[in-house]
Amino acid sequence: MKPATDPLAQLTEIRAIMERSSRFLSLSGLSGVGAGVVALLGAGIGHWYLRENYGEGGFLRLVEGSAGEQQAALPFLLALAAGTIAAALLIATYFTLRRARSQGQAVWTALGRRLALSLAIPLVAGGLFCLALYLRGAASLVVPGMLLFYGVALLNASKYTLDEIRLLGLTQLGLGLVALLLPGYGLLFFALGFGLGHIAYGLLMYNRYERTARPQL
Repeated sequence: MKPATDPLAQLTEIRAIMERSSRFLSLSGLSGVGAGVVALLGAGIGHWYLRENYGEGGFLRLVEGSAGEQQAALPFLLALAAGTIAAALLIATYFTLRRARSQGQAVWTALGRRLALSLAIPLVAGGLFCLALYLRGAASLVVPGMLLFYGVALLNASKYTLDEIRLLGLTQLGLGLVALLLPGYGLLFFALGFGLGHIAYGLLMYNRYERTARPQL
């Protein structure tokens, strides 16, 4: 006679199969670390530019400055934002593809497309909204808006991937709300949310799901 199958093991296997079919599990923690490092570099470059052009407390002077001063800084800030986003996406794509290959899984599946779309819609809407805020003289609301829309995007995407994404989204929302109360510290909150927040999340994910278990001595 065949030995009886452990019901608990069967349920665990069924749950794992259902999770793989309904959630995108190839996100790499190293993607978050890389994106966080890029965001910190972007914040550092932005701080240098504003200090060189507006003196100490450059960010506060910019958000409280005239419309002409804000318009003069816009091309550089847009180029910096585009470069930061492009570099972060390249790093995230590289590590995600690498992890997917190690798992023998494809990335651009129907599930992967739903995940990308659920992220892209709030991010594109938020980017256009924040640009409109800046053009209308509400520069102090740009960083809080970026954090809030990014948090919404992460919460929207969390139903398609790992649960830890929800925690990162809530963190971004909290930082965005606090940043509304401290408009002179926008660069600091940018570095905290997009920089340190991503690094902390990435390390958590890497240690939880990716780091090779050490051999026991």
